[in-house]
Amino acid sequence: MPFLTAIGLMSGTSLDGVDAAWLETDGQTIRKTAPAITLHYEDSLRADLRHLLNIAPALAPTDPRLLSAERRLTEDHAMAIALLARPAQLIGFHGQTILHAPDAQKTWQTGDAALLARLTRTPVIHDFRSNDVQNGGQGAPLVPLFHAALAENLQKPLIIVNIGGVANLTYLGPNGEILACDTGPGNGPLDDWIFAHTGQPYDEDGKIAENGHARQDRLALLLSHPFFAKPAPKSLDRLTFSALVAEATKNLSLDDGAATLAAFTAAAIANAINLVAPTGRPVRMLVCGGGRKNRAIMSRLQKRVEAPVEPVESAGWDGDALEAQCFAYLAVRSYLGLPLSLPTTTGVKTPMTGGVLVHPT
Repeated sequence: MPFLTAIGLMSGTSLDGVDAAWLETDGQTIRKTAPAITLHYEDSLRADLRHLLNIAPALAPTDPRLLSAERRLTEDHAMAIALLARPAQLIGFHGQTILHAPDAQKTWQTGDAALLARLTRTPVIHDFRSNDVQNGGQGAPLVPLFHAALAENLQKPLIIVNIGGVANLTYLGPNGEILACDTGPGNGPLDDWIFAHTGQPYDEDGKIAENGHARQDRLALLLSHPFFAKPAPKSLDRLTFSALVAEATKNLSLDDGAATLAAFTAAAIANAINLVAPTGRPVRMLVCGGGRKNRAIMSRLQKRVEAPVEPVESAGWDGDALEAQCFAYLAVRSYLGLPLSLPTTTGVKTPMTGGVLVHPT
């Protein structure tokens, strides 16, 4: 397979901005990476995207609110590519997930790929998840094959966890096994709690959660959600737990609510290990995404996991860039017709390619 250069773009469920990352790959081996950048969204766009999450099930594709947010989001993605200032042969454009309901064969990532291709004068691959969902898969997580390529020379068994708005886990076994699932909440419920009570977008370094006490009765209520009884592979929407979180945090103080939600994230991740680690305890757990910077989540996770829990920087990776790098990698795999997902990562029936190519015509 030829080696190609690609820029990956990721706007995650935390809604904080877009990450842009460059890499060179043949869709299997990662030959070279480069420093990534993050472009933070303006408050008005972040608020509009958050509103779209709430109304997505009833949203028409021609709704002016959607079209306005989609245009501004796409322009920010083009600006991030310009700031990255690295030429590439392909762009992997994930878009912003506003609805994910794979059991109903629905997944919706908003973003104007044709506009992005015109603005950047570069072919764009987008809509990475739909083909998987339409063929019986969960459409998420899509990072496991990238994790496997990145960790090719690391000791196994290994677990890699991404804590974004939603958290997901990849298990890499000693004999080439790749298993994965969404584990439950990431930073999303905690971010929403902090914003509602302080106006700040997140709990910086987990300081508020560290000052609180996790209410075990409320944590048990949160962990009673039916999602946790499902076998892997499985995935969820950013707002899957919203109603239950509202009930479980009722009348809690700011600090205790934050501590309870941080404990919820850690417990859900730890519980998921039993679903995807058939060969026993991993030698280490590597954590990427914004959650790795939250001391309350990381300390609670370490108490629940026997192996060392470390940020991915301990393996020489850039924890802020991994998801964007992933969609550069998947863009190349899509272009070359290689699978993006496996039965053991999304539950799809057979290894499945995906993505839609748009040229800058």
